[in-house]
Amino acid sequence: MTQSTPISRVSLHGADADLGPLTVTDADADAVVAVGPEAVGRAALADADTPILAVDADDGRHGATRDRLDAAAAALADGAYRSVTHTILGVVVGGERVDRAVFDATLMTSEPARISEYAVSASGERLFDVRADGVVVSTPLGSAGYGRAAGGPVVTPGGGLSVVPVSPFSTRANPWVVPGPLSLHVERDEGDVSLFVDGEERRQVGPDEPVEIAAVGEFTCLRPLVEQPPELEKH
Repeated sequence: MTQSTPISRVSLHGADADLGPLTVTDADADAVVAVGPEAVGRAALADADTPILAVDADDGRHGATRDRLDAAAAALADGAYRSVTHTILGVVVGGERVDRAVFDATLMTSEPARISEYAVSASGERLFDVRADGVVVSTPLGSAGYGRAAGGPVVTPGGGLSVVPVSPFSTRANPWVVPGPLSLHVERDEGDVSLFVDGEERRQVGPDEPVEIAAVGEFTCLRPLVEQPPELEKH
């Protein structure tokens, strides 16, 4: 195994933490340790070249969990880690850029107990249409979050985008993994439909407003080479 360059200086974002052998610094950091999804998202969208150790952003598959941070910090200090490239998504509604996503973009019927009809296309080809509460499109980093809770797969970095209907009316609706770009359409809205980007509501979307989702950038995450807990080794 090729040894990576040891990391001894980091910038800590999001929360206080015990980083063991690492020195916390804001200047000339070798890496950013971002604790929590919000901190990871901000660090990823900062358009910097500094790699990120994502902590508590998922189940630890792509970074680390808070309870294993000491082992992760020791691995970085020893140069025992891999660098993994993750995707940043651009979200465009009706030709207007709305936001960028690190984890996921979701169309969701705003009112409880209401469903709408959604259509999903990739590279100009219609993949499916479904009556459902919503549709979530996740990056590999975000696939272990809301997408998996909705019944989707966990996707390895570079493996594509997870597209999952949320509480579909039909039991035959299946999740997809596609390379993108994607286009989501509200075919019929029995209630208002909201667009969420990384968990934050951004705007309402109507039937005449296609939602285009495509890769617009990338960032580097550090994956410490530490022993995985048994629940992750099973997946």
